[in-house]
Amino acid sequence: MAPTVGRTPFARRRRPRWLAVVFVLLLVVPVLEIATIIAVGKVIGGWQTLALLLVESALGAWLVRREGARAWKALTKALNTGQMPSHQLADAALVLVGGTLLLAPGFLTDIVGFFFILPFTRPIARTVLEAVVAKRLLGGVFGGSRGQGPDGSGRGGPPPSGPDVIEGEVL
Repeated sequence: MAPTVGRTPFARRRRPRWLAVVFVLLLVVPVLEIATIIAVGKVIGGWQTLALLLVESALGAWLVRREGARAWKALTKALNTGQMPSHQLADAALVLVGGTLLLAPGFLTDIVGFFFILPFTRPIARTVLEAVVAKRLLGGVFGGSRGQGPDGSGRGGPPPSGPDVIEGEVL
């Protein structure tokens, strides 16, 4: 077994950074949602706030159904014509995530959910999503996100040119 570069056999694995972000979001978002609902309730009243949340949910369900059907239709059309369905897949993912956010009771998640679902704001969200995915994929290949190059060194950039060396033993 070849030794690993820059790691000892007993080195602890670091948790992914996104796991910490998700953990913080799961703690912070509900507190912000409750604070927002209470603030809106103080301004317009409790029953009106409840009615507004129910109307938002009904509108969101109708919109998710309509935009989900459109996204599915566009996806099947792209697949049937042999096109690469990147925009259609991104739209479908955004409608799915937006619909999930609209299921959560609260005004803040509903704002983000509507932003992901509405046909005139979804292209903005799609552009951001595609940029994040491209950065994540290309950063992982060429060492941009972790600070290590493909050869294990601290420098990023493309892999070194030269013959490929595969270590092993011949039996």
